[in-house]
Amino acid sequence: MKVMVTGGAGYIGSITAEVLLAHSHDVLVFDNLFQGHRDAVPDTASWVQGDLAAPDDIREAIAAYRPDAVMHFAARSLVGESMAHPFSYLRDNVVNGLNLIEACVEAGVGRFILSSTANLFAQAGSALIDEHSPIAPGSPYGESKWALERALHWVSESHGLRYASLRYFNAAGASEMRGEHHEPETHLIPLVLQVASGHLEHITIFGDDYDTPDGTCIRDYVHVLDLAEAHVLALTDLKEHNRIYNLGNGAGFSVRQVIDAARSVTGKTIPEQIGPRRHGDPSTLVASSDLIRTELGWRPQHTDLETIIASAWRWQQRFPSGYAK
Repeated sequence: MKVMVTGGAGYIGSITAEVLLAHSHDVLVFDNLFQGHRDAVPDTASWVQGDLAAPDDIREAIAAYRPDAVMHFAARSLVGESMAHPFSYLRDNVVNGLNLIEACVEAGVGRFILSSTANLFAQAGSALIDEHSPIAPGSPYGESKWALERALHWVSESHGLRYASLRYFNAAGASEMRGEHHEPETHLIPLVLQVASGHLEHITIFGDDYDTPDGTCIRDYVHVLDLAEAHVLALTDLKEHNRIYNLGNGAGFSVRQVIDAARSVTGKTIPEQIGPRRHGDPSTLVASSDLIRTELGWRPQHTDLETIIASAWRWQQRFPSGYAK
């Protein structure tokens, strides 16, 4: 199948492109390099530098490549930044996403995979979060993803576009050649490993007084390779029915557990400091992925926390400065 991957120069998009190629799909990466890295794009993928804010860029890429499906990863994705700059997030994520969806409908692209988010469930309690949990976006970023999910629902009703929305929790880890390189970095595991490698002096724990066993927030970490495999499964399944799935390990790990696991993996001390809670951080976010396991047979292969961290550590040791460009 020919698959156009927007945001394919970013973290999850580039690794999904890698996995698609391993499954013998043809891949076109479409990215404006605002946040992505040209070096992250697999060598055997086709490449177009284009902008979703420019509808002609999208139409020209689709007309030239004629994809069977589109996987949409390109988005602004920092929750805290979206609180400070809501207009940028709502404009860029929603309007640009609609530009892409409209171009797909015009060109007769039959399948669309949306990279969605666990930030739809900001008011979740301690129970596992499944696809029927109440939607309550926790930020303009989460709201932008929900808007695209609803847009896809109605476009499917009107035009027959088949879509899957994959709501993943905390993507983590790396493949052998690709990993996390964000500027600025905000994700816990790469930040902890930056402390281990001497690039940061300490890791800040934002609150240690939550109603959890050790007082720190609990999150569901899912290996990025497992996420990529879920995208491939959803792509091949999209024949008659739309799909919405939550993707996670189904097991939560606290901030302190992550730090302790990183100490074990790296053999480093990793100093820590306690900071104030961050606004809007729920104490626990853990996914139930029973639906995709039952319907598509998805089985995460890298569920152990130390295994996830070790893959990220190997990548960081191999590429200490991340991508060159």
